[in-house]
Amino acid sequence: MCPEITVCVKPEDQPKEETEGDTEHSSDNDKDEDWSAPFSRSGAPNSGTAEGAKRKKHQCTFCTKICGSKQDLEKHIRVHTGEKPFSCSVCKRTFSVRSSLTVHMRTHTGEKPYSCSLCEKTFAQNGNLAVHMKTHTGDKSFSCSSCDKTFAVKSQLSVHMRAHTGDRPYSCSACKKTFTTRSHLAEHVRTHTGAKPYTCDICKKEFTNSSSLKYHNRIHTGEKPYSCSVCQKSFAQKSGLGVHMRTHTGSNLTAVPSARKCLVRRKSGRAREETQRRETLLLLDVRQNVFE
Repeated sequence: MCPEITVCVKPEDQPKEETEGDTEHSSDNDKDEDWSAPFSRSGAPNSGTAEGAKRKKHQCTFCTKICGSKQDLEKHIRVHTGEKPFSCSVCKRTFSVRSSLTVHMRTHTGEKPYSCSLCEKTFAQNGNLAVHMKTHTGDKSFSCSSCDKTFAVKSQLSVHMRAHTGDRPYSCSACKKTFTTRSHLAEHVRTHTGAKPYTCDICKKEFTNSSSLKYHNRIHTGEKPYSCSVCQKSFAQKSGLGVHMRTHTGSNLTAVPSARKCLVRRKSGRAREETQRRETLLLLDVRQNVFE
């Protein structure tokens, strides 16, 4: 028997658990004897025993893996075929299993059913909650061999290592630009499609990513989480605090346009909308707190 195939999924790609029968193609009334694998392969192991025949019935015809049920075999075969029959109605992203779609929809609805018992922070996935709990315990057992930086989970270390190796495995099919994570690629693709799946509940303005919506919401809520350690003035963005700190350090900051020019230089290929949004919020912070 060939070794089992293990599919590794990164945390920014939203890992999730799949339960038996959680696909469109299965139900509680399905009978195994009425279904057969959609592909066949000659040379698969044969057995004359009753147990061997039962095991063979749920055997993958690509890699001979034995699955526990018809439903599990259906899911496994999609690893080979690439089939993704479950589609998001908002952004059209597709998934191979329904549970993956269910978790993904929370990025649009904002639902976060898992909460930390220590700080009450909420999460869309149970796995993300488990990672968060390590911020309370201080557990960072995965260490980078190049810079000694430590991480709570192995997948975070794997992504970090690309900063040293230069590996950018995710490529845009439209412009061939490459990215270190799938989530960064997904955000970039929206600059081509124009998709804006994140909407402000108050003013209905739409955004291409959740972070843009988060920053925008501070205009409505007045939240300013970044405060100056010298004079205690607060800012909506960390960049606004950085500009303000120059008034204490003596750095030259004589006009608002200089802050704008700095942001434009740091654009580094970001979408035009994202740059304009950051400029607007920064200017609001500077005008209110630096030049008042």
